[in-house]
Amino acid sequence: MNDLFNLIPRVSKLSPEFQTNVLLSVLIILFLWIFRVIAQRVVFRRTEDVRARYRWGKTLTYISVVFGVLLVGRIWFKGIQSLATFLGLLSAGLAIALKDLVADIAGWLFILWRRPLEVGNRIQLGDTAGDVIDIGVFQFTVLEIGNWVHADQSTGRMIQIPNFKVFTEPLANYSKGFEYIWNEIPVLVTFESDWKKAKKILQEIADRHFASIDKAVERQIKEASKRFMIFYSALTPTVYTSVVDFGVLLTIRYICEPRRRRGTTQAIWEDTLDAFAKCDDIDFAYPTRRVFDNLTEGKPGTRPTQVPQAGEQSSK
Repeated sequence: MNDLFNLIPRVSKLSPEFQTNVLLSVLIILFLWIFRVIAQRVVFRRTEDVRARYRWGKTLTYISVVFGVLLVGRIWFKGIQSLATFLGLLSAGLAIALKDLVADIAGWLFILWRRPLEVGNRIQLGDTAGDVIDIGVFQFTVLEIGNWVHADQSTGRMIQIPNFKVFTEPLANYSKGFEYIWNEIPVLVTFESDWKKAKKILQEIADRHFASIDKAVERQIKEASKRFMIFYSALTPTVYTSVVDFGVLLTIRYICEPRRRRGTTQAIWEDTLDAFAKCDDIDFAYPTRRVFDNLTEGKPGTRPTQVPQAGEQSSK
């Protein structure tokens, strides 16, 4: 065995010191890898929470990499001063040659420090919206929502976004601070319908669906107001009235969880269809063309004072 170890330097022409450094580096990397694998298995056995597993996995990886760099660096560079000098020169070179990657690392540090987004949050960054499923050193991953799929439903695509985008793009977080959003459902009825009755029905439907989350929303508002200047004069659902070209527009405005927007919209629409089907004096409006006879259909005060003859115009 001794002859074999003596043969290696002669064949490879590598100094014993260099071989020792390589061997120690490999042993350190192997030890840290084994430590990470064992620690991760222990965590996975103790918890079934997906988020806790993810956070522990990321933390163990970062710890292993940092200790690996420091320990291996101490082997190859004698003294902390030499290591600091090397790291300083290396970082300066990287900052110039790999400025985008350096910006990504800065974005990663900003995300860890300020936490504008976390795994599990639903966000929109620029034109991309989705649920954050992973945060890395250079990029984070979102499971896309929207695009060709309506009502903020998942498309199934995973999109990689460079971390530096948090500095250059507007970031909207659906889940940070206040975990609810306002949603609106427009319901259009004809001018001939009893719109006041329709509005009352829609208000009752909205109140019924909101009753299960009103206390939770109030708690969220109080918690969010501790960090942000968030306040609402009213949290209960409201039905607003307006007029468009071909009917009376009744808009239901209510609070819901971001991931339940489509589900609540469907539930409210189904109740609305069932309720309006029972009313003979309420009908949905849609773009139509009709002929209006003012003599028979208009209000008495708006009718002509005399019936116009053929080729003549009305006095009104």
